[in-house]
Amino acid sequence: MNRKNEVLIVASVISFIEWFNKENVDYLHDTLGCEVHIACNFDYMEDTDEERTKKYIGKLNKKGIILHNIHFARSPLSKDNIVAYKDLKEIINNYDFNLIHCHTPTVSMLTRFAAKSARKKGSIVMYTCHGFHFHNSAPKKNWIIYYPIEKFCSRFCDYLVTINKEDFNRAQTFHTKNIRYIPGVGVDIDRIKNTKVDKLVYKKSIGLPENCIMLLSVGEMIERKNHEVIIRALGKLQNENIYYVICGKGPLKEYLSNLAKELDIEKNVIFLGFRKDIPELCNTADISAFPSRIEGLGLAGIEAMAAGVPLVSSNVHGILDYVIDGETGYACSPNDVDGFARAIKILVDVPNLRKNMSEKCLKAVEKFEIKNALRSMWDIYDELLK
Repeated sequence: MNRKNEVLIVASVISFIEWFNKENVDYLHDTLGCEVHIACNFDYMEDTDEERTKKYIGKLNKKGIILHNIHFARSPLSKDNIVAYKDLKEIINNYDFNLIHCHTPTVSMLTRFAAKSARKKGSIVMYTCHGFHFHNSAPKKNWIIYYPIEKFCSRFCDYLVTINKEDFNRAQTFHTKNIRYIPGVGVDIDRIKNTKVDKLVYKKSIGLPENCIMLLSVGEMIERKNHEVIIRALGKLQNENIYYVICGKGPLKEYLSNLAKELDIEKNVIFLGFRKDIPELCNTADISAFPSRIEGLGLAGIEAMAAGVPLVSSNVHGILDYVIDGETGYACSPNDVDGFARAIKILVDVPNLRKNMSEKCLKAVEKFEIKNALRSMWDIYDELLK
């Protein structure tokens, strides 16, 4: 009798698996018949809806997925990662994994080192990079610190999967023999595009004036997501009819709230917290903002454009795979407060421009449809495990 393929998926926290890998877990388990293990921090839920995520963990247990709770820390310098590394290495050495698939930068570095012996015994190690910290617009310190680390660690994996074209091209200089590109983890574009909502009613339901301009951002309130630049841009505009709606949780909420007070736009910055109605909110928004300092691809930007909403974004990294400056919105340097203010003002003042950009937005995100993205990943799984 043939032994089942054993697969280990490693990421920092369970929300990452739930948001970006649940379909892959199902494919490995249900379609390919693999024994699937997941190693991550199952206790950290600061960035998600705890009730929903606990239900997802229950579903994994019911399916027979083997769960390993490892308290990874996001910072590579945290002492917690010494213990996490030892725990992970023990798991890898206790099983005979055919494939070890790791995600997120710090965890992937630890995994590749922990799996060195397993590779010698035949395990395949694959790293999906969701955005290198070094990119064309990154500060020099990112290149000095992260580029040598990633290039060195590339010696210790067999497949490197990238989700944007810039990373794919740069990875050609690495040591990994198999470099692949997939169009992200996929967005259910048809679902978002076909969501029907009465804009005026929905605006009123979240506390906005019916005829205001709704500017939407979806993402954790952390430094990387860079909500601050939009708040500062609105502080310059001082347009009482623009309401900036932020969906997400995070440690910077108090700072951003105080900044809005300081700039005298407190009533125009709305914090909705974690939301389950993103398709409805995208279809209610007039403009979307996605000003990340770094972004491997960025589902929130694609989701907004899938609703035909023009995007005011940063001009970095994976965002440039779908944002076309002047056609689907405007792309600015992440720290360019004046540039974001100008872009927002143009889209507010010229409603017909927003309407004309809508079809171009829909066209630009077609290739990121979830079926296309998943099939690209599953083709790699088939290649390795069938």
